[in-house]
Amino acid sequence: MARVSLKDLAKHLGLAEGTVSRAMNNYPDISMATREKVKKAADALGYRPNNTARRLATGRAEAVAYLMPTSHSAISTPFVSQLLQGLGDALAMRGWDLMVVQPQAAEDELETLRKLVASGKVSGVVMSRPSKSDSRIEFLKKSGFPFIVHGRSRDAEGYAWYDVDGRQAFADAVDHLASLGHQRIGFIGAPSYLNFAQDRVDGYKDGLVANGITFDPDLISVTELTDEGGERAALDLLNDTAPPSALLCVNDVQAIGALSAIRNKGLVPGEDVSVIGYDGVWMGRHTNPPLTTLAQPQAHSGRQLGDMLLSIIDGGNPTDFQVLRRAELVRRKSDGPPRALTPKIQTNSREEIS
Repeated sequence: MARVSLKDLAKHLGLAEGTVSRAMNNYPDISMATREKVKKAADALGYRPNNTARRLATGRAEAVAYLMPTSHSAISTPFVSQLLQGLGDALAMRGWDLMVVQPQAAEDELETLRKLVASGKVSGVVMSRPSKSDSRIEFLKKSGFPFIVHGRSRDAEGYAWYDVDGRQAFADAVDHLASLGHQRIGFIGAPSYLNFAQDRVDGYKDGLVANGITFDPDLISVTELTDEGGERAALDLLNDTAPPSALLCVNDVQAIGALSAIRNKGLVPGEDVSVIGYDGVWMGRHTNPPLTTLAQPQAHSGRQLGDMLLSIIDGGNPTDFQVLRRAELVRRKSDGPPRALTPKIQTNSREEIS
């Protein structure tokens, strides 16, 4: 059976070949109705695009690279896997490929980017976890190569980014815990060269000030973004002579470790010590107890990052693609009033979202 060509499909529809090609590739200047009509006819006729020929004709590598954070376990973290799922979905809608690149060490990232840009293998780059002053961003800006950042550096001008307001999220979390009666609120953070880590500790301090709670540096523990790090940091804080009654963690994976530390101390998470994470990863629903979190939808973030980058590759101005979202407090079972105050406010209802 002869292969159905683009010309055949266009003739069948009574449309120009260019219109059919742009419809198949989800170009925004083609109406949704036309795109659906073309794709329905393509399915009915058995048309399959010749990706190799198209790439040779356009001179464009129809692929995007995601620069994996330099951690041996980064690919297996729920945050990254959910982000990649959404990013892959966005690219698949256009028939593009996703390449995942992970340098051996942080100091190799800039050289990896240089080689990637020069290789011609990809038409754009997505990167995450930017530092306050990020040489990778500066290189990509100067090169003129299409890219987008999940997060922001301190100077968030002149490039595309998608971020969730971590500073506001942690101020909101302190407000919530203070409203439950907590006064000693611990913070488990990450190294402050990471801009998001600085934003979140700043939000924590903002929340303390807003609620008239004195800042105590002994209630902050900085560690790596792993469950082991969260467990160690939580144990350090809980072993203090005046331990916190609640713990705010810079991500959900740390918070899962903190839950384990609380149980290891013979305490009950959510009753003796409250725990709130950040990210809203799916596994938080299944922890013991289910984890209260400041949720940012990773799959949605990945899809939006992909859509924004494709628009930039198509000629869009990167500074037109800067999006700041707000995290949502999702209450489950790992937060509540301090044990000593429970009898006083036990009639208050709690929202529980699973």
